[in-house]
Amino acid sequence: MKRAGARTSGTRPPLALALPALAAVAFLALPLIGILVRTEWSELAAHLRSPGTVQALKLSLLVSFWALGLSLLLGVPLAWLLARVSFPGKAIVRSLVLLPMVLPPTVGGVALLLAFGRRGLLGPWLESTFGITLPFHTSGAVLAATFVAMPFLVISLEGALGGLRPRYEETAASLGASPVRVFLTVTLPMVAPGVLAGAALTWARALGEFGATITFAGNLPGTTQTLPLQVYLLLQEEPEAATSVSLLLLAIAMGVLIALRGRWTGTPVDRPRHDGPAPDTDAVPAQPAPGPDLPAPSTGRWALHADVTGFTSLTLDADPGTTIAVVGPNGAGKTTLLRALLGLTPRAHAYLRLGDTDVTALPPHRRRVAWVPQDGALFPHLSALANTAYGLRAQGVPCAEARREAQAWLDRLGVGHLGHRKPAQLSGGQAQRVALARALAARPRLLVLDEPLAALDQTTRAHVRHTLRAHLAGFGGVCLIVTHDPVEAVSLADRVLVLQDGRALQDATPTEVTRHPRSPWVARMLGRNAWPGTATADGLDLSGGGILVAAEPPPPGTPALAIVAPEAVSLHREKPAGSPRNVWPGTVREITTSGSRLRVLVTSAEAPDLVAEITPQAAAELGLADGVSVWTSVKATETTVVPL
Repeated sequence: MKRAGARTSGTRPPLALALPALAAVAFLALPLIGILVRTEWSELAAHLRSPGTVQALKLSLLVSFWALGLSLLLGVPLAWLLARVSFPGKAIVRSLVLLPMVLPPTVGGVALLLAFGRRGLLGPWLESTFGITLPFHTSGAVLAATFVAMPFLVISLEGALGGLRPRYEETAASLGASPVRVFLTVTLPMVAPGVLAGAALTWARALGEFGATITFAGNLPGTTQTLPLQVYLLLQEEPEAATSVSLLLLAIAMGVLIALRGRWTGTPVDRPRHDGPAPDTDAVPAQPAPGPDLPAPSTGRWALHADVTGFTSLTLDADPGTTIAVVGPNGAGKTTLLRALLGLTPRAHAYLRLGDTDVTALPPHRRRVAWVPQDGALFPHLSALANTAYGLRAQGVPCAEARREAQAWLDRLGVGHLGHRKPAQLSGGQAQRVALARALAARPRLLVLDEPLAALDQTTRAHVRHTLRAHLAGFGGVCLIVTHDPVEAVSLADRVLVLQDGRALQDATPTEVTRHPRSPWVARMLGRNAWPGTATADGLDLSGGGILVAAEPPPPGTPALAIVAPEAVSLHREKPAGSPRNVWPGTVREITTSGSRLRVLVTSAEAPDLVAEITPQAAAELGLADGVSVWTSVKATETTVVPL
């Protein structure tokens, strides 16, 4: 398969573009070729071993590495600030970062002199208070090199941080890691390619700095005369030696660029997972019983009380051990609710009490609310065991104890044998179980799961659902699960919370929600036909057009929802006669398979779209296909009307 972006055979670039491009390459290459051609190769070693060159090289290395250290110390926090924090004047700060890259170096030197020189803004104070004089001193050369080189690190690292999705850092915070710990143990390791690329460019730029150094720090042999300044002097006295030293600087610069191979930003990329070598990698082995080496379910009990305001507005109370499925259409506020409980969003605020503790004013890492995002957000640079132990280590548990307890949780969820693997070496089901083990091992008081099984295939989803149900039974806190799967809602939850437009539309048991859904979206999620309307004496005046006759309608004028099971819809090729009270003509628009039955979508000008469920034999007898005209019928007694 051809690589994406590769030129296909037979295509040629237009000459109007190819010729200027070749001229540009020649323009950039000729000066470098000139150095290679004019270098006296027989005298190269002697020129590079001369005392002045060696002294300048040592000083250049000293200055460049000190400049790199200062750039890392100051530039890494600055890059994080620009990438992660919104604040007034951010564009101005970024412009200040970029300014040394476009400013003439000599102008930069003048600016440094006016700021840190003996008559500058801070120079007299530094000299009188600390006895520090920067101009004409090695420290001045370091300051000049840092001024012109640090932007390369900041820009490179900011790009890498911008490509790192915040969910990793947010997940780490939910496990109890402080912001500094998150930065040091999650953020920096994940943007390491960006840090390395920026550091290499910064060091190379500092090594080659000339204009700001000579203007601010002078050109004193052994003190501020770096290798570029040595080239400048040799060019006037020994041009051949200057060419040899220039070749050395050119080789260093090219070596840095070749080593980077174009990785200017080091943007982190999530590698796709692949299944492990075991043939039955996602099967759930027999669960070991809690013993002296396995953590028993926590004996703590934490009830939940939350008053959420903002985009999502509701009051939520739950007893210890309760599992609540949160359902609703996209944009209903499900994820906003979870993030409000975590303290991670300005869109909503939660007054939150867990047990007897009010955690409203606490930062995310101190709330004891563990979060499992949809994709698990396992830290890619850590093994499964280290991932699972992360929350315990963040809470101050000694390393050996944390790893022992983490291994026990992995064993409990059937993935203990995979503790040495990195997330990229785990299948989807394995990764989800590791993410769940990590959350449970962190000893949370509230567990929030954002569609934890959505990315799994049906077989793996059933295995993980079984495991999750077994371990939620022993959890002493409250668990909220966002899901779009009715099987998950029914099998895992004690209650179903239905959200719509940020408000709670229904909060009831799975059985009650299944029998009497108050949301068209939930009814359709359950596989039912659902039509909102207004009650009349005989049934429902449907909002989408048409009249539905029902056996037991609510009082006239009541907003209501009509629910009809697909298997209660009959299809006919001719208009039926007899008992059906609701008969409409329509056209078949889609036929899909649902297990051993077929689901037929029928559209009609006289009624809302509806779905009928029939056997393949009935479909064959009726001769159904897309575009075929049919009649649909629903008995009044098969219609359930729920007041809204």
